Amino acid sequence: MIFELNKVIPSTIADRPSVELSDVWGKYIQWKKGQFIKITAPSGTGKTTLVHILYGLRKDYIGDISYDGKNILQLKPSELAQIRQKHWSIVFQDLRLFSSLTARENIELKRVLYDPIITEEQLSEMANQLGIQSILNQPATKCSYGEQQRICILRALMQPFDFLIMDEPFSHLDNANKKIAAELISTECKRRNAGIIITDLDKDDHFDYQVSLNL
Repeated sequence: MIFELNKVIPSTIADRPSVELSDVWGKYIQWKKGQFIKITAPSGTGKTTLVHILYGLRKDYIGDISYDGKNILQLKPSELAQIRQKHWSIVFQDLRLFSSLTARENIELKRVLYDPIITEEQLSEMANQLGIQSILNQPATKCSYGEQQRICILRALMQPFDFLIMDEPFSHLDNANKKIAAELISTECKRRNAGIIITDLDKDDHFDYQVSLNL
C-alpha cells in the first residue's frame, strides 16, 4: 500500500512563496505502508489542507494523488468509502466528535461499524492507559479539549487501517500525556504494520520517523 503524490499543489496556496520551499508541494513523493512520516508545517503552508486532500475530502489541487495505484480523484464514492473503512484512519485537528453522544459512544462507532479488531476489554485498557476511563460515559462536549483529543485518538485506533493520518493530534496535551498517547499509537501501528502520517507545527521525537519533511 503506497501513497504517491505527483506535483500536487492546492489552488488555495498556489501563489504563496512557501510552495517553492516545500518538500511536499510540487514534488514527487512515495509514502509506504509501515513508514512513520512527519510533516512539519508552519501556519499558512497548507497542513490541514494536505490532510484533507490525502483523505479525499478536498479536490481543489493540481497534480495527482494515488493510493495503491488508483488516482483518488477518479475513485467512486463507494470505493473511497471502502478505503476509508479498511485502509485509512484519521484524527482531525477539529476532532469532529458527535456532541450528542458520550465519549464511549463516539469511540464505539468506529469499533462496531466493522468486524471488530479491538475487543471491549482492549478498549477499556487503552482508555485507562490514556487516562480517560473515568469520563467515557460523559457527553463528549462536557470533556476538556485534551480529553477530547484522547477520545479521538482512541476512536481512530478502533478501526482497521494501513495508514493513520493525524493533524496536530497532541496540541492540547501536556508532555506526559503526549508521551503516553504516542506510545499507544506506535504500539498499535507496529502491531498492524501500519504507517503514520502526522502533521504538526514543530519537529518532535514522539515517533521513530523514517521520513521527515517540511511543508
